[in-house]
Amino acid sequence: MTDSPRFTINRKLVVLLPKEPFLQWVMEADPKPMDWTLEQLREDPDAFLIPDDAAECSEDARRWVERRWRMFFDHILGDWYTDEVLWPTGRSLKMFREWFDVQYHSMVWDLAVREPIELEDWSGERDNDHPH
Repeated sequence: MTDSPRFTINRKLVVLLPKEPFLQWVMEADPKPMDWTLEQLREDPDAFLIPDDAAECSEDARRWVERRWRMFFDHILGDWYTDEVLWPTGRSLKMFREWFDVQYHSMVWDLAVREPIELEDWSGERDNDHPH
């Protein structure tokens, strides 16, 4: 078997890249803030596989994500702080757009085809003591 990519999966990929307002919230919400930079927050953001038919281009992907903005927003906030009291109030699609860029990838190559994809259920796995 060759090392070059041969197999794609039937998914697209979106990454939500934090912007400056998200960084400000992280710094203000933490009683003992670390000295985060925007570059550090953007180094390893969550990536989301979306249905293959959800998007044909970046604009489609942005619209698909924005129709689900609340779920994405809550997920990312919860990754950082599970105590919802720390979450910003008045969350809206406008705020979501100000806090995140949607990065779209149409081709997802599987270079580990001999290893089955395994699903891990993270529901209920959040820990209040350890932000991101």
